Amino acid sequence: MYGIVNKAIEDLIVHNYGEAQWETIKDLAGVDIDFFLSHEPYDDDITYKLAGAASEVLGKTVDEILFIFGEWWVLRTGTEKYGGLMSAGGKNLAEFLVNLPMFHNRIMLLYPKLTPPEFRVSDETDNSILVHYYSKRQGLKAFVHGLLNGLATFFKTNATITLIESRDNGNDHEIFEVSW
Repeated sequence: MYGIVNKAIEDLIVHNYGEAQWETIKDLAGVDIDFFLSHEPYDDDITYKLAGAASEVLGKTVDEILFIFGEWWVLRTGTEKYGGLMSAGGKNLAEFLVNLPMFHNRIMLLYPKLTPPEFRVSDETDNSILVHYYSKRQGLKAFVHGLLNGLATFFKTNATITLIESRDNGNDHEIFEVSW
């Protein structure tokens, strides 16, 4: 993953729990990097180790950490770093979700070594849509759930996000129902 992801985890921890907790999490994770360069790729293992260590230090499950991070990614990192892309993605939650499959194509222009997930949408109605999440990376469904929840907050939409299919159950991808 690119350094911007690990930097965003650092920002989340420092903002909500303090610099000392971040240093404790880094030490526990065995990460001896002083600062992450946003446009440089890092081994995915670093991100997973940071999430695991944050779970231990903060007394939350890894899924809780990933969910919180997904929300943070949209509401803080996304709006600060990709405000123009976020605005161009749609004027409401439904429109943004319909355009979501194209979002990473734009991001890949900024991060050419990116291995992005793939999003597809289906079953669109006036008050719901299915979001299909495909990724080579395992264990990030709680992060995606947090992203979707963060998007609902970003667009000031009272939404319910439900995981209806998972790779844990033998499916080849996750499917979330987003309803409002």
